[in-house]
This record gives sequence, structure tokens and C-alpha cells, in this order.
Amino acid sequence: MSPSSRAHSSKVPAASHTLRILSLLTSIDVPISAARIQAELDLPRSTVYHLLTVMIEAGFVVRLPEEKTYGLGVAAYSMANAYTSQQPLVRVGARHARALTSGVHGSAHMAKLAGSDVLYILEERALHAPSLVTDVGVRLPAVETASGLCMLAFLAEKQVRAALGDDAMDRQFRAECLQIRGRGWAEEDGIVTAGQRTVAAPIFDHVGRPTASLAVTFPSGSLTPEQLGELCQEIMNRASSIAGTVYGSRAGNHLQSLIYQTGRIE
Repeated sequence: MSPSSRAHSSKVPAASHTLRILSLLTSIDVPISAARIQAELDLPRSTVYHLLTVMIEAGFVVRLPEEKTYGLGVAAYSMANAYTSQQPLVRVGARHARALTSGVHGSAHMAKLAGSDVLYILEERALHAPSLVTDVGVRLPAVETASGLCMLAFLAEKQVRAALGDDAMDRQFRAECLQIRGRGWAEEDGIVTAGQRTVAAPIFDHVGRPTASLAVTFPSGSLTPEQLGELCQEIMNRASSIAGTVYGSRAGNHLQSLIYQTGRIE
């Protein structure tokens, strides 16, 4: 038995190994192979596959057949909801989300990247606003959402490739990311929900990574170009305010700094 294995010995080894696998999947932003799990945790190959099978059946892990990789399942995210509702990012963001909904009589939400998807961690709806698919715990393809695009645009290319694969890095996607970096926000209209438009801005952490996004959804065509411009600026301001409160002043200024740098390059 290796030192690593002895350090994690337990009277209930299966439970210990299961928790270690879940912790590893939680710590990595993209799905990983069983071979990597085996190597990282120094576990027998048969043990890894047996535990992964059990966790898949329980919904805590999902297997991606085409990539032969494993990621967190819906059950794992559902368990995290109780913690998510208490974490500082959501607690600080909630009042900003509520303020956005009142201005457009729509819905506001926060999301994080989870591999090639976005995971919604907060939703606030104005009175009588329609129910959307962006409930807490829901996952949607990142490239189809404004929430996902505004984060992907500010990632390094190798990180985007790791999350989406090489096929996603086409000319149209690159051009869209450049446009998002130049203005600081992303949008989609009718892709996620017919008749609904969404704009979103990234929230940066203390080391300059887009750790989450703040978005608002409203009926398509309900805002004039001037009103839309004001809303986009408000979303960026509020996203920066959340970043500054949670991660410090450097994070709060990061978005505007990147927009300025992109403008100078262009």
C-alpha cells in the first residue's frame, strides 16, 4: 500500500474511496477519465470502475460515452444546493438579481461553468414573470446561453478547448467571443426560451478568472435600443460590484480593465 493510500485508510474503505472520487470530480472543472481518477487517487482499477458504476446508478456521477470521461451528476448538484444558497457569491448576488428583475419585469439568474455546461445557482423572478428553465441546479449547454458565453469569452483558449473540444473553436465562435470581450456582455435571443432575450456579464474572482455570471431575461422586443444599452451597463456594473464585494477591489475592476485592453488591441 502506498503512503497516499495509507493516509486515506478507513474502517469503511468503500465509503472513503467514494468520497475521494467525488471530491476529485468537484475540484476539476471538466469531466475526466477513469484512468486519471485511478492515477490521482492511487486506487485499484477495478475499485474505480465499481464505485463509478454505483455512483452513476445513484445519479451522483454521469458518464460521457463519446469522451470516455466522468463528471458530476444531477444528484451531486442537488446536494450542493443547500450549500449554494448560503455561499457568499449567491448571498451577495441575490439583491442585485432582484433589482434587475424589477426593472424589466423578467427573471435574473447567476450561473457557473460546469464542463461544457452552465449550472444555475440562483434565480430571481419578478411578480408575474414567466417560469423559465433556468431553475437552480439546472444545466444547459454553455454555448447556447448568454451566461455561458460571457464566461467562455474570457477564458484562455486551452481552457475553452478542454471544456468544449476542438470542434467548437470555429471562426464564428471566435468572432463572437472577441465581440463579447470588447463590450463586456453576451446575449442570446429565443435560443433557450422562445420569445425571451437574455443578456449576461461575467463575475471575476481575485485571480481574474470568470467564476460566475449575472444575467437577466426579459421578453424579446420589450426594450428600445437605448434601454437595452442601459440594461447591459447596469448588468456589468452589478457583476463588478458582486466581484468586488466577494473577491476584493481588484476583481471588481477586472471587467472594465479587460474591455479597455481589448479596445486598445482592436
